[in-house]
Amino acid sequence: MSQGHSPEVSSRSAPDAGQAASVTEEQVREELSRVLACHEFRASKRSQDFLRYVVENTLQGHGDMLKERTIGIEVFGRPTSYDPSDDATVRVKAGEVRKRLGLYYSGQGSRNPVRIEMPSGTYIPEFHLVNSPPSPAPGVSPDQAPAATPLPASAPRRQSAVTPRRAALAAMVLAAVAALVWVLTRPAVTPFNQFWAPVLNGSSPLQLCAAYVPVYGVDIDPSITPPSHVGDFTLLTDQFVGGGDLIATSRLAAMLTRLGRPYRVKLGNDVSFADLRSGPAILVGFSYTRWKQISNQMRFFVDGFRRPAGITDDGKATEWVLPALPRDRHTTEDYAIVSRVFHPDTHAMLVELAGITQYGTDAAADLVTNPDLMAEALRGAPPDWQKKNLQLVLHVKVISGAPSSPRVVRQYFW
Repeated sequence: MSQGHSPEVSSRSAPDAGQAASVTEEQVREELSRVLACHEFRASKRSQDFLRYVVENTLQGHGDMLKERTIGIEVFGRPTSYDPSDDATVRVKAGEVRKRLGLYYSGQGSRNPVRIEMPSGTYIPEFHLVNSPPSPAPGVSPDQAPAATPLPASAPRRQSAVTPRRAALAAMVLAAVAALVWVLTRPAVTPFNQFWAPVLNGSSPLQLCAAYVPVYGVDIDPSITPPSHVGDFTLLTDQFVGGGDLIATSRLAAMLTRLGRPYRVKLGNDVSFADLRSGPAILVGFSYTRWKQISNQMRFFVDGFRRPAGITDDGKATEWVLPALPRDRHTTEDYAIVSRVFHPDTHAMLVELAGITQYGTDAAADLVTNPDLMAEALRGAPPDWQKKNLQLVLHVKVISGAPSSPRVVRQYFW
């Protein structure tokens, strides 16, 4: 592949022996438009932006600029201090783009004349020309094509003699095709599937629970008359959900819908202990919400009231703290916990996503709904981890008010 203005790539089946076909910029851009409009990419703007960026830069001869750090800054808005070793966003998104391209070309795009591929280990795409079956020679219309030669009179007897052999061969081919289709379409055994399998088993609706966040309200306009005493504030315990918790809940709802798993959304005080005993549940909420009543017996626990706020290990302080957490909770980093357990009190599967602030909760939901992030998070897990309870401690960088892809700092299985 050339990285100049007219990348040339050998055809997968050259029209003439020894002659290589090439892909023009116009053909590549036409194919890019088709890919970006397909279902696999239409649902992900970030995947669209990624693919458009790497294709255009390659066509313009800037393939040498397609490095992880450059893509992170130019496509994902990371600051100039961005360090790819601390944030796997680009690597994860590249894997997702490769997967979306594979799905597209195995279905809707299988007959496209051009293919866009991005080999593993590089961010430079390749463009391949895929030729159609040979057309009739120039100047020869289909009506002028040679007619089939009639079979001699003895042909029927010969045909009947070989029919059983042909039938057996056809059956073998059909069996092989059926086996290949089964292999290609069966659900892949991935860390993502293994994490969710014990939670999503069964037919009863799953409880998707978002915790209320306590908020103090005032009945006066603080810009005109600032509150002056405690009586000016009213504690609202059951009316508000954190912004990051709301985003996390929406990620999980979209995942469950995609997987065809029925669920019920419940909020804060509407979730009873009986609800949690009736079937599997996902609890979404950051540190000072009510889920602490359920999770404080686990090894790792988010303690938002401790100073500094952080994660405890069997009740003891750890290095995973936010020493300079401001009162408005606008922080540049966060920690979170992902727990998946068969809870001894509810006797049902339970997943809990909790950050010290809402940013950690949002990032935790991003991890458990993203197959690529999940695979990276569970790298190094014991062989039988899928049969165990687990907790993952995450560190999250917050950039311009948005959490980056989380990094696992501790795994625990039991």
